[in-house]
Amino acid sequence: MKNEFRACGIEINDEQEHLLVTLAEYMTEYNKKVNLTRITELSDIIEKHYIDSILPLTMVNVPHGTICADVGAGAGFPSLPMKIYRPDLDFTLIDSGNKRITYLDSACKLLGLDCKTVHARGEELGQDKNYREKFGMVCARAVAALNLLCEYCIPFVKTGGIFIALKGEKDETADAENAIKTLGGKIADVKKYTLPGGDKRNLVIIEKIRETPPQYPRVSAKIAKKPL
Repeated sequence: MKNEFRACGIEINDEQEHLLVTLAEYMTEYNKKVNLTRITELSDIIEKHYIDSILPLTMVNVPHGTICADVGAGAGFPSLPMKIYRPDLDFTLIDSGNKRITYLDSACKLLGLDCKTVHARGEELGQDKNYREKFGMVCARAVAALNLLCEYCIPFVKTGGIFIALKGEKDETADAENAIKTLGGKIADVKKYTLPGGDKRNLVIIEKIRETPPQYPRVSAKIAKKPL
């Protein structure tokens, strides 16, 4: 595993490699009873889950000890590999699926990862004063269009923090410009990179420059029906 990471400019130690192997084994076994991922071969997990999750941390300056959130954490990507690679980061994993949260809790316990989990819908938690604008870095690796994803995620980011969206090959920034501006952000950068197997990615880095207006995020039906 170390060689695959090294080829992408990422160095991991023996303990990190052990944790990542353990996570892959646990996830594929758990996946037999709860649908977490379609990617179950170790070589594919390394590239499409692990490297894809960790590469953004080599492209963005995330200060030591930053309080982070993974919105729509799913099977724990990108947050679990990020936490293994950068154990100093303080992660909260947010997901609306109770079965996924149960899995995340058990995976973190198995690996000894000190992560918090929250079973909640992102648009509801984004209005909760205990979570709203509390995070220095928010990440999401989701299939939702960027303009929709921004409304779910930017309200969690504190002013001066960043939201990083791990997206596919398509550049969605033009369609999301109004949403980003409305929610108090600005595009700081877009990093384009390619995974070893050839899959192309866009990492959209959004800086929070002012508070999000109180009416956002809206309920999910409005977000979907009338995107910003």
